[in-house]
Amino acid sequence: MSTELGHFALILALATAIMQSILPMVGAARSDTRLMNVAPMAAVTCFALVLLSFAALTQAYLTSDFSVLNVFENSHSLKPTLYKFTGVWGNHEGSMLLWILILAFFGALVAVFGNNLPPTLKANVIGVQGWILVAFLLFIIFTSNPFIRISPPPFEGQDLNPILQDIGLAIHPPLLYLGYVGFSISFSFAIAALIEGKIDAAWARWVRPWTLTAWMFLTAGISMGSYWAYYELGWGGWWFWDPVENASFMPWLLGTALLHSALVMEKREALKIWTVLLAIMAFSLSLLGTFLVRSGVLTSVHAFATDPTRGVFILMILCVFIGGALTLFALRASSLRAGGIFAPISREGALVLNNLFLTTATMTVFVGTLYPLFLEVISEEKISVGAPFFNLTFGPLMVPLLLAIPIGPLLSWKRGDLLGAMQRLYVAILGGFAVALIVIYVQTGAPILAAVGIGIGIYLIIGSMAELWMRAGLGRMAFSKSLGRLKGLPRSIYGTAMAHFGVGVTVIGIVAVSAFSSEDIVAMQPKDQIEAGGKTIIFEGIENAQGPNYQVQIGHFTIMEAGREIGKTTSEKRFYPARQMPTTEAGIVTYGASQLYVSLGDPQANGGLVVRIWYKSWVTFIWYGTVFMVLGAIISLSDRRLRVGAPAARKTKATAQQGASA
Repeated sequence: MSTELGHFALILALATAIMQSILPMVGAARSDTRLMNVAPMAAVTCFALVLLSFAALTQAYLTSDFSVLNVFENSHSLKPTLYKFTGVWGNHEGSMLLWILILAFFGALVAVFGNNLPPTLKANVIGVQGWILVAFLLFIIFTSNPFIRISPPPFEGQDLNPILQDIGLAIHPPLLYLGYVGFSISFSFAIAALIEGKIDAAWARWVRPWTLTAWMFLTAGISMGSYWAYYELGWGGWWFWDPVENASFMPWLLGTALLHSALVMEKREALKIWTVLLAIMAFSLSLLGTFLVRSGVLTSVHAFATDPTRGVFILMILCVFIGGALTLFALRASSLRAGGIFAPISREGALVLNNLFLTTATMTVFVGTLYPLFLEVISEEKISVGAPFFNLTFGPLMVPLLLAIPIGPLLSWKRGDLLGAMQRLYVAILGGFAVALIVIYVQTGAPILAAVGIGIGIYLIIGSMAELWMRAGLGRMAFSKSLGRLKGLPRSIYGTAMAHFGVGVTVIGIVAVSAFSSEDIVAMQPKDQIEAGGKTIIFEGIENAQGPNYQVQIGHFTIMEAGREIGKTTSEKRFYPARQMPTTEAGIVTYGASQLYVSLGDPQANGGLVVRIWYKSWVTFIWYGTVFMVLGAIISLSDRRLRVGAPAARKTKATAQQGASA
């Protein structure tokens, strides 16, 4: 019964979303308050209905209701409860329902927390959000219904894909979707502003917290996905330039550009046209990512294998929303005032440079990801574009951008002093140079580029604190007074510094793990040993065991250093009978910022076992850096100036006196 209730709730949500997409926008066009007031109620109702539908599917998974086709294909009665729950979105239909739930959730957030928005803008934003909701509700109801029954119901399910039976699946997809779908609000704000023909600094202030929220979740989602692939797939890598990885990375790059562009628009009312275009393109790339994952055009460990009908439907959604948005933009762009004028050497100029490199990098990733598909369509020739292309094109674009990050906040608005900013960064410059020399000295034979990369990371870390140092007047006035000035700084400045600090930490991790890691693939017998990262790893032997829904071989290893035991680890090879699939669970031991990574391979005829051992230098810095970025976003969002909507207009003194006398 709950399954039918979930299906019926989706149909009711579609009817409500149609009302949400039409009535408020008609009311905004006619200045009809009653019709505009439909928007918040409809948005909240849509969210409640989709949430009910999602709860019904979740119950079917938790109770192992194999009369539901989706549950039968992706669950098993012996599967741990946690993975029954995460299995709800471990498939195409369930993940699309989660996608729609988050889409409705963001619409409801605007309805509840957007009280300071102008009524017409709020109605149009929720209306545009309704358009998107209608499209994806039609998609899931007609092509991806998660509530299809099968009769007679089978006794047992086919189990979830084994590589998805991991705690990472409980965290990675929801975070990623919150980022992907979060950009729909920026898109809706852009379309609503184009419809009204009114784009100003207040609009930028309203759109920034939504963009920052989406960027924060997408950062966390990409980071979690990177770490999940690192420890779950047993490949020992943290990033593979996989097409589906790139599909989430492209919106992140444009979202970063949008954040900085909206700042210029808010402070100087410049880059209006460019900011609106970025808001459209960031969500457009999110839609493109959805198409790539679910259309079947890509073969990837991350992609859902789906039939072409679904791909065509999503392609139609892409054409309608991207084509329609760009057409509206083309019609309205000429009527928008360009905004303030500024010198090339200024804070605005630095942010424009930031946008230039980020959008160029996005285009590089876009071409590298989609070119093989275009070539196959045109010539039926199949090629693959891998890490060498991206490293040689994307990497050089990032170097000047990273060097410019600490400089921008030290420049004045409208016209700045580049030499003065560089002088304020002398500690960061000298620190980065000194660390680069130390790396060359300590790591004999270390690549020069690796030393330079780590030096840039140190420069970023120190430079990220420069604006705080200068604003507090540290060294120029009494410490107590400087401390007072620090306490009085807006939280968004602390958030920006924290995020830039995180970029520096991640850069160090990427460079170090790429340049200084070691890899050994050897056939080992029990009691064999090997050296890695200055440590001795002894293979103690294999133990066979039984998991809840899998069989497992557990390899035991002892880690020695300077003749004494410093730790133990295990690595597993699991086999899932229901799916007839093996997985590898790597043994990972962390020493400082580095990790020892042990992965079991295939058995040998002589009774030995292939063992892959990596020593990953400073690899944890990659993810620590993203944690700092997310914390920076949270700190910035806590700034009262970044609350959703513009501050309500204050009453004038005369109005206040009238109210008092009344």
